[in-house]
Amino acid sequence: MKYRKLGASDLNVSVISLGSWLTFGVGVEADKTRDSIDRAFDLGVNFIDTANVYGQGAAEAVLGEMLAGRPRDSYIMATKVFGVMSPEDKGLSRAQIIKQMDASLQRLKTDYVDLYQCHRYDPETPLEETMEALTEVVKAGKARYIGFSEWTPAQIEAAAAIPGVERFVSSQPQYSMLYRKPEAEVIPLSAKTGISQIVWSPLAQGVLSGKYLPGAQPPVDSRAASDDMGTYMASWLKDDILTAVQQLKPIAAEAGCTVAQFALAWVLREPNVASAIVGASRPQQMDDNAAAADLVIDPALFARAEAALAGVQQG
Repeated sequence: MKYRKLGASDLNVSVISLGSWLTFGVGVEADKTRDSIDRAFDLGVNFIDTANVYGQGAAEAVLGEMLAGRPRDSYIMATKVFGVMSPEDKGLSRAQIIKQMDASLQRLKTDYVDLYQCHRYDPETPLEETMEALTEVVKAGKARYIGFSEWTPAQIEAAAAIPGVERFVSSQPQYSMLYRKPEAEVIPLSAKTGISQIVWSPLAQGVLSGKYLPGAQPPVDSRAASDDMGTYMASWLKDDILTAVQQLKPIAAEAGCTVAQFALAWVLREPNVASAIVGASRPQQMDDNAAAADLVIDPALFARAEAALAGVQQG
């Protein structure tokens, strides 16, 4: 495993991190969850990402239970706030940030998180109120650093312009060979302002594994076949996308790796990406994904892959 510094923080995070969206506490059984977490640690993964809204607290609760026996300084925990937890509980007001922070800590069975992220931007709350509340959480020792997910360049710059508040160290955008939008503005802006990317869906929810074939039903043990985990995959399961992804197989074979490992290595080719978040429904997936950390791939192969996907990219 390799590690990269997270923005202007002192956190050194594994370049492959373990996510929990739609998996832990939702679509994956407890024994497979524990096995996947244990295997991640065995492989050197030290960075775990979750959110209060994942399973309405279920993901945090499962992680709290599974990590309870591990030294707190042996892993880096990131969670998020913004999503709807009840009709009255949502957004980034001061009251919500304080309330949801305490609830997350209780579920995670810890006194602090290493990274507290705004899951989205809240247009209904003054940005100054949000930033001051996040600063309060850091000063109280409940979070070490703060980040955001899917903010626009204008929103990032506005937060940076507020005096006397904590500075963001991380951005969590969707980013993959099939979704390259952050390259235009977010990544260059972040690189100049002490912010690293923690990317979600680097495999386009598994489509960049190459296991989904055009015109065929998804494998029975795949995310797409799961009622709990396949909800948001429709936009990726289009025949033109799946056909293009199949063209990556010989390119990945030439690189000496799987398509999924190739796709993860492509994301990690970007210096501003500190970590790529992967999900796991069984421990073997962690072995496959973690191997991408050590790959050194000829940029010419990446260029060929980019050309193969050029007509089907989204975002």
